[in-house]
Amino acid sequence: MTSANAPDRAARRRVPFMALCVAFGAMNTAGAFPAGAASFQECLAALRPSILASGVSAATFDKATSALQPNPDVFVLAQAQPEFKTPIWDYLAGLVDEERVNDGRAMMQRWAQALATAQAKFGVDGATIAAVWGVESDFGRSFGTRPIIQSLATLSCGSFRQAYFRTEFTAALKILDHGDIAPEQFVGSWAGAFGQTQFMPSTFLRTAVDLDGDGRKDLINSVPDALGSTAAYLRKGGWTPGVEWGFEVRLPQRYAGPSGRTRKEPMAAWAARGIVRIDGSRLDGGPNAGLLLPAGPNGPAFLVTRNFDAIYSYNAAESYALAIALLSDRLRGRRGLATPWPTNDPGLSRADRRELQSLLMRRGYDLDGKADGVIGTKTKQAISDFQAKAGLPPDGRASVSVLAAARGR
Repeated sequence: MTSANAPDRAARRRVPFMALCVAFGAMNTAGAFPAGAASFQECLAALRPSILASGVSAATFDKATSALQPNPDVFVLAQAQPEFKTPIWDYLAGLVDEERVNDGRAMMQRWAQALATAQAKFGVDGATIAAVWGVESDFGRSFGTRPIIQSLATLSCGSFRQAYFRTEFTAALKILDHGDIAPEQFVGSWAGAFGQTQFMPSTFLRTAVDLDGDGRKDLINSVPDALGSTAAYLRKGGWTPGVEWGFEVRLPQRYAGPSGRTRKEPMAAWAARGIVRIDGSRLDGGPNAGLLLPAGPNGPAFLVTRNFDAIYSYNAAESYALAIALLSDRLRGRRGLATPWPTNDPGLSRADRRELQSLLMRRGYDLDGKADGVIGTKTKQAISDFQAKAGLPPDGRASVSVLAAARGR
């Protein structure tokens, strides 16, 4: 998603296409869109009657599609989702860093009234709402730049999960037809998510709210609407007011017992297995929880409640939900993880990634003059080449060892 992550989620916003992303990995992307623009236009013409029958006006459909060209890049991007491709310690290093924590605290102060209103209306605390905002779009700095209509039209005419994307394509056209969003502002991720907190079009139609009371549901230009809509989504996804998402725990040595986010048991059952809070205190009751071991029993461990599942419903990846949960804790003033990840080469914060990119450019690597902290194809290629020359495994990771080598050479 390139959001802060890469935007480029009752009613799930991203679950269908996140499952789709895995399936895309087995496809020949060169053949995902069978022919050229002529076939694309024939596909759109075939879709027109059913989309008009759903309530979209002919004028809106024709204006949006008459000169539209397909973008096969979306099929390639579907294979590169960081929630599934990136080691969790790299994924979290860039999402829950000091920069985002400080920005989030400032944004919570700035938008305190909107967050308070959203919490009063939907029961979701402000830190969780702000954490979603921070991960999805870096607090409004990164919405994604791909035209939503083009992306969804291309996916609708591709060779996989057409029904899902045609539903989203139709919903996107309804948004234009209703005048909720200006066509020139309707941009976002490769898969159609848009706005401050990256809603899919069908979810916008089902869930978006007008929190600022101006008569429009505007997730692009209205921060209150985006924050309120996010709270509404999480509440529909099962959020229970007043319940923690979970907390870090300490396992007994050589723990080999049950685990899994969906295997919820009473706290007493986990306590009986020797599990304690990370500070050593006993589990003292609370809601049923599942034991999440995102890197196995030798890494950080968490007991997670149904509110973690509500976050998970926003984007069906445990690493994503954990990023939201941990960031929300930091925004509340709590400390970060106590248990280190099981790696001797941790990932880099965004500030460190920018430094690494600057050092690589000084060595002549072509990164389009950008030290933005985003580890894209060119940066990965440059890192891999530098690693090979520095005697490191050329895996393309932006890691502590690479930054140390770049600083020292």
